[in-house]
Formats: sequence, C-alpha cells, structure tokens
Amino acid sequence: MSYEAHQGSTANVIAALASFCIPGLGQLIQGRPIMALVHFVLAGLLWLVLMGWIIHLWSIIDAARWTPRYVAYRDDRYPGDFESRPL
Repeated sequence: MSYEAHQGSTANVIAALASFCIPGLGQLIQGRPIMALVHFVLAGLLWLVLMGWIIHLWSIIDAARWTPRYVAYRDDRYPGDFESRPL
C-alpha cells in the first residue's frame, strides 16, 4: 500500500472538504465505505430533527484526522521497495 495519509495531509484536507459538502463523502474517498454509509445515514436521519449538523461536523473532523492502520514506508537500502508496517 503506497497511500501515506496523516493529519493535515493533502488527501485528508480534500476528504474533509468533501465531507463538508456531503457527510460521508470524505470517508468514501479514503476507502472507508462502511464508515461513509454510517455518516451519511446518521446525518440524513438526524437532519429530520434538525440535529444533523452534529454528524456533519463529526464527518468533517473524522475525515481530517484519519490515519490508515498501515503506513507504507520506503527502505533506503532497497530503492523503490515499499513495505507495509503497522504503526
């Protein structure tokens, strides 16, 4: 996996902006479809009682702060060789 995301990375900023437009879209961009569905459905249900802004805000913050479980790193001894290591 060559995706390197961390808090403040460009990918997370884009995901947060996407979640600002539609709750759950940022999580979907990050490859987390289950969490995207949870955010989208909860926001939709809670907007019916005018409380959806809570889930909407949670969706934005979650997309911005997300870090993948495995971060790819490059071993300088072997140029071009990437391995996934747990954090």
